[in-house]
Amino acid sequence: MKLLVAVVVLAAVAAGTEGAPGFWDTITKPFSFAKEAVQGAGDMAGAYGDMREANWKNSDKYFHARGNHDAAQRGPGGAWAAEVISNARETVDQWRGGDPAASAADQEANNWGRGGGDSNKYRPAGLPSQY
Repeated sequence: MKLLVAVVVLAAVAAGTEGAPGFWDTITKPFSFAKEAVQGAGDMAGAYGDMREANWKNSDKYFHARGNHDAAQRGPGGAWAAEVISNARETVDQWRGGDPAASAADQEANNWGRGGGDSNKYRPAGLPSQY
């Protein structure tokens, strides 16, 4: 019961007073964000799985852009999830001694996709059409 009350209070605080939403909007807005975030994380995982499956040379940036684009299309929660996942991935790569130039290029593709850019900008020649 305490958890339910905490969730309702958190929902009311998170929704704020933007446009003076009604009670139902105040309750459902945070849940919509969370739903979008979960779906966006699924989009990111799907793009990663496709990248591993394709195993195609020079396709990394394409899948970065595609995953971020698909996630961001879910809404603010999806865009948030894509940004958090992308930044975490690049941070871990740097901790493991990854190339800073490659990380910067990945982040460029991430931002391009999240911003609504066409991921085909990064599509390598010959990548099968299923991707």
